[in-house]
Amino acid sequence: MAARLAPDNVRRMHQSLHHVVAAAPWSDELLLGCVRDYVLPTMTKTSPIVAWIVDDTGLPKKGTHSVGVARQYCGQTGKQDNCQVAVSLSAATWKASLPIAYRLYLPEAWANDVERRQQAGIPKEVLFETKLEIALGQIRQALSDGVCPATVLADPAYGNDTDFHQAIAGLELSYVLGVQSTTTIWPPGTQPLSAPMYSGRGRPASRLRRDPEHAPVSAKQLALNLSAKAWKTVTWREGARHLLRSRFAAVRVRAAHRDHKLRQPREEEWLLIEWPREETEPTKYWMSNLAENSRLRDLVALGKQRWIIERDYQELKQELGLGHFEGRGWRGFHHHATLCIAAYGFLVAERSRFSPSARSGYLGLSAPQLPHSFQPRGSNPSGKT
Repeated sequence: MAARLAPDNVRRMHQSLHHVVAAAPWSDELLLGCVRDYVLPTMTKTSPIVAWIVDDTGLPKKGTHSVGVARQYCGQTGKQDNCQVAVSLSAATWKASLPIAYRLYLPEAWANDVERRQQAGIPKEVLFETKLEIALGQIRQALSDGVCPATVLADPAYGNDTDFHQAIAGLELSYVLGVQSTTTIWPPGTQPLSAPMYSGRGRPASRLRRDPEHAPVSAKQLALNLSAKAWKTVTWREGARHLLRSRFAAVRVRAAHRDHKLRQPREEEWLLIEWPREETEPTKYWMSNLAENSRLRDLVALGKQRWIIERDYQELKQELGLGHFEGRGWRGFHHHATLCIAAYGFLVAERSRFSPSARSGYLGLSAPQLPHSFQPRGSNPSGKT
């Protein structure tokens, strides 16, 4: 790039470009907003935004000086590793998605270390926040910016937190969130016991209660107790080689986590369960506050739509260099990611301009007519064969 921009002074141009990425005081949020405003209108010409996808990605790193690096779970390696972790929010249609927010998770050890904060240039207003708090901040900002609301999707790292469910519902958004098999729930038609009647002594009890004979069960236990009729085979999309289908069941339950501290039972919601025929037990679980009359097919389609973010990260890392930043500072980390997302946004917009049939080969573009005097290179000058 430096050679194209300044062929007579490549070294100085290279330094200038490096400064733009590593230290120039431009706003990542404003640029991502411009990318969003450029890409989403094209993305949504044929399909509306159906989901906001919360996710995080790990960037393996060596050493201890890169901003936010720590030994933590890294999705790229699938284990505890030395890495940086960034939380993102993406807007998705059924066919495409775009990250619209991207923020480095700053471990508490970094957030409280004055010396390392100064060396990495971490702004004073950036304090320690959990990944869930970062994600909720991104969701609130998207609502404030006027992004079309959609169902929030996330994996169990976020879905296991009941407060996360309640915060999303409090923003009047629907969700389909992955949960673990150990999540406790009240089976259909049951709920915690009401507070006992006032005995006339002391302060009246007001909290819900449970006892050994009336207790919630795990999601896995409920799934194993469902009848064979509860399971339906559902196809949710076309894969690279064949249609993707599996067995699912959906039942109306109440979340039970710490509800003994509440005065009123939680609202009923969907528990969606996947149990492939070839498996000995259910493999995936989701909780959703979608309407009671929602179809099983719609629940499955949204639960499985989270896969699209994996494709985004694969392209961002392998094709656009998201994980290649070698600087150590806060500003450079976010500038580099923002520019990668801007490049990815351009690709998403260009793909969205054409139908799937066009992208597979025929673009329907017109070519100018060749002049009568045109002669293909290497052809016989006399025009004779």
